Amino acid sequence: MVFDFETMFADGIPDGGRQVPLRRGKYDFAVAYPDPMSFPKGQVLECLAEALEESAADLAVYPHPQGNTPLREYVSEKLSRDRDIDVPVEDIVLGNGSGHPIDMVCQVLVEKGDVVITDQYVYGGTLNTLRRNGADIRWAKADDGGMDPEALDSAISKSIQESKKPKFVYLIATFQNPQGFTLSEQRRSELLSVTQKYGVPILEDDCYADNRYDGENVTSIHNLDEGNNVIYVGSFSKVIAPGMSLGYLTAPPQVLDKVMGVRSARISEFTAMAVERYARKYLDSHIESINKIQRVKRDSMLSALGENFGTSAKWSSPDGGLYIWMELDEKVDVQGLNEKALDQIDVGFHPGTNYSPDGKSGKNYIRLCYGYNQPDEITEGISRLANFFSEAGAINI
Repeated sequence: MVFDFETMFADGIPDGGRQVPLRRGKYDFAVAYPDPMSFPKGQVLECLAEALEESAADLAVYPHPQGNTPLREYVSEKLSRDRDIDVPVEDIVLGNGSGHPIDMVCQVLVEKGDVVITDQYVYGGTLNTLRRNGADIRWAKADDGGMDPEALDSAISKSIQESKKPKFVYLIATFQNPQGFTLSEQRRSELLSVTQKYGVPILEDDCYADNRYDGENVTSIHNLDEGNNVIYVGSFSKVIAPGMSLGYLTAPPQVLDKVMGVRSARISEFTAMAVERYARKYLDSHIESINKIQRVKRDSMLSALGENFGTSAKWSSPDGGLYIWMELDEKVDVQGLNEKALDQIDVGFHPGTNYSPDGKSGKNYIRLCYGYNQPDEITEGISRLANFFSEAGAINI
């Protein structure tokens, strides 16, 4: 007898489909990787060996429910030093990258139909998580400085008038994905004031804060919040490697208690031991090194865009992170061109619709990532992309 599982699935479960291997172009501007050639293999092996020599027996027992305690201690120290966030180790929960903590927050706060406010274009992974939890995703428009406080005030007010007070505002305030901007301290304070006015928390995703190439650091929104109403997540994925995906969450105690009630996946103690030892010995110097490498890559892409696209498009010029956001003529629709570009010129990019809450806006935008390829490859890939767009009628050069 063959069961018909179609009649047995829980309501609201999206059909993701079985995953096929990720298609990647030789010139891979689609996915945000840190520079692969700079992965510190020798140092990671050294630190893993030291950790096993001292603490191998710890692998025979389950770790602390919130994750490896020494790594949480390191995160507490790092947040205080680098992001002006002073939280004890008891208020830190480890996760698989930043996406896992965001998913846990959504599980405990978002029910079907609940409003969550984001930027007009924002990280697609979080949008998918919000959709999976049934959120009514709304956006507030931005100006050159990022999300507009007046627009946020209007969006929250409108939602409350509909008896749907937003559950939170999701912000990537530093090197926003995909748009690349960084909110000034004044803008952060203004947005925080708006949310406090209405009693709406902020979920601050700060996973790119270490990837600064120019300019001065801007303090976290969490630090500006005197009411302990900001939920904060960060990650090691973009400064060590996505394959060693570890992230962390801190939040008001009530939220953390609920998060621990839905946290089903344990974090690899093996990986956490290696990351903790590596972070203490080498992470600061590694960040300095990869930021120099990725600054050159960013500059290579910006230069290539200027040489090949000229005035036919506009693009961001970020001080850090891994993304450049390009705007083509408003009449252009790039949907489907990404698949053709992979097939015809071996170049990968993502269309702007991947980052819009409605999944439809942004047809004339693309996101370009510069972390994976070497500078000469970036130059060649952007040249190919410009010629491809020209032949497709998307730009005039």
